[in-house]
Amino acid sequence: MRSRRINRCPTKQRKLQVPLELPFRPRQPPFMPSSSDCMPPGAEMATGFVLNTGAKIPSVGLGTWQSDPSVVGEAVYAAVKVGLALKKLFEEGVVKREDLFITSQLWCGHHAPEDVPEALGDSLNDLQLEYLDLYLIQLPFRVKKGTNIGNAENYIPPDIPATWGAMEKLHDAGKARAIGVSNFSSKKLGDLLSVARIPAAVNQVECHPGWQQSKLHTFCQSTGVHLSAYSPLSSPGSKWMNGKVLKDPIVISVAEKLGKTPAQVALRWNIQMGHGVLPKSVSEERIKQNLDVNDWSIPDDLLAKFSEIKQVRLLTCDFIVNPDSVYKTLDEFWDGEI
Repeated sequence: MRSRRINRCPTKQRKLQVPLELPFRPRQPPFMPSSSDCMPPGAEMATGFVLNTGAKIPSVGLGTWQSDPSVVGEAVYAAVKVGLALKKLFEEGVVKREDLFITSQLWCGHHAPEDVPEALGDSLNDLQLEYLDLYLIQLPFRVKKGTNIGNAENYIPPDIPATWGAMEKLHDAGKARAIGVSNFSSKKLGDLLSVARIPAAVNQVECHPGWQQSKLHTFCQSTGVHLSAYSPLSSPGSKWMNGKVLKDPIVISVAEKLGKTPAQVALRWNIQMGHGVLPKSVSEERIKQNLDVNDWSIPDDLLAKFSEIKQVRLLTCDFIVNPDSVYKTLDEFWDGEI
């Protein structure tokens, strides 16, 4: 894929974690898992979920975080060829803008209300778009504008209600069709919902069979916030996480019984819990496998075995815990969900 728009995404997403999410495939029969208590209100079919805005978010997206800029463009193109969702270039007329669901995130150096529209404008310019389908506050954490998170001298207290007010204005203006957060604990999400004029539509967090986010899952269901899972395969081989979910004996056993790959089983677990997933891949074959998760289910007896998997949060965000930070311990940052 040669699109400047797509190839520039990874450069920005090193800060913003820009995921491109796949649209619905209406010709595929609707499917609901037998464990109906896992699915949140508004989850009409396994190929996608309905947000509290009424918009439809795909159940499977293409994650681009940590992807090499030289290969992520081809991965996006492969996703389009597979019939999923992303697409080639608008210029080539492969798909229309409304057929895509594109998400970006607000970096923690742009939390000041006056900086929020500027940051979104930069993302729109990079992507050559007029609007985003979803815009997320990446972290409940803030640094001085133009600085990085590597130096505690850059840390300043976040003012999430003020930042959210600026996000709401972007939604009002149609620049962000839905707004949400990322890496928010149940408490931090609840604090935001208590003051928000427009409730968060999504909380994008680490979630996979090895870190199931049970408390947050229940809270999101009760408040109508969609839980979106990044690193749904636990990011094996990455320097940040390097999880072993795909080697877990329970995941492997379930995969063998169902004739699926461990990755497909891990993704399907999240979907049956009512979560959208953002697996990262630059391989066309793996993208195809990742998409083959909607016309089958994990039976209840096998689904119950996932509760036996040891739980370990992989991305702790320990880099922002510091005596000079607003968060002195990991427990403070995650409000006990660690």
